[in-house]
Amino acid sequence: MSTAADIPVPLWLDCDPGHDDAFAILLAAHHPSLNLLGITTIHGNASLENTTINATRVLEAIGRPDVPVYPGTKKPFCRPAVHAPNIHGDSGIDGTELLPIASRPPITNKNPILAMRDALMAQPEGTPWVIATGTLTNVALLFATFPEVTTHIKGLSIMGGGVGNGFTDAPMSKLAGHQNRIGNVTPLAEFNIYCDPESSQSILSNPILASKTTLITLDLTHQVLASRSVQTRILHGGDDPSTPPTVLRQMLYELLLFFASTYETEFGLTTGPPLHDPLAVAVILSTLNPEFASKHPEQTLKFDDRNGERFAVTVVTDGLHGADIALVGPLGRSVVASHTTGVAIPRGVDLEAFWGVILDCIKRADELNAVRATA
Repeated sequence: MSTAADIPVPLWLDCDPGHDDAFAILLAAHHPSLNLLGITTIHGNASLENTTINATRVLEAIGRPDVPVYPGTKKPFCRPAVHAPNIHGDSGIDGTELLPIASRPPITNKNPILAMRDALMAQPEGTPWVIATGTLTNVALLFATFPEVTTHIKGLSIMGGGVGNGFTDAPMSKLAGHQNRIGNVTPLAEFNIYCDPESSQSILSNPILASKTTLITLDLTHQVLASRSVQTRILHGGDDPSTPPTVLRQMLYELLLFFASTYETEFGLTTGPPLHDPLAVAVILSTLNPEFASKHPEQTLKFDDRNGERFAVTVVTDGLHGADIALVGPLGRSVVASHTTGVAIPRGVDLEAFWGVILDCIKRADELNAVRATA
């Protein structure tokens, strides 16, 4: 007989794959304490068409083509879509030829926002999570169209924003003149928030959601670098380079190599690329989710939130997208101030434990692929 502690935590993942999104999907789909209900895709790292294709191919690669994928919105409410080919390549997930063709197409006969709502509301109240690792248009539509979801969910975890000003010691860039940089798409703005600042502000200003929200900012993600040692462990399953890699491990390794090269070019980060998005999924498995921590103390990841500090976050919506920084200005900047009932913004994470979770999920994916291959 199963107990409440044995029931995996249900979550919905909204993403724009994306090299780091691939690892977020891996974690959400293969951690034994998580139940990935479905995926919506969003414009961001690449066009909606590409991010949708990428999501289905990543699911195929990790042995979980059964997870439903719904194409979301193609652009923000009132702005053109912005993409990041300089970071993720034209496809959104360049760098490998090993991504398989998806065996199942995305679902297009149901509205994606309604699909999110129905899946979440079908779970017991106070149990499901929403994880957003891309532009926030879909998620903003979800909460605006179906406000009952805001009270029904357990938590909302967002990868986005940057605090800066010494919030942590993580450098945004090591290029000359970038010492005070806060963002990664402009000097002041992080990409996911910048792409649709109006949607971001609508979520982060929602008082019902605030106490349920964790914001994974660049101040944290730039501490979680996929170093050469990490890349070796992902490729070989450990530190022994004589162990031949599986196709999945080779694919993930090649993705990391491409990601590392763009981050070295764009930001001068030579240690390795920051693995932003899986941290947003890992929040469910951490001390930031006290219910999980009390049931699974031996599995719980330690995040540093200074014993529960909270923040009010305001997104700057004035300005125009573009290359002219004078017109862009502080558009998309996340302005952060201490607040008793605001969102959580962790400053650190147990790095070795986090990488251990990622490696375990790769192992589980390999085992499932081996079973599927002999079925």
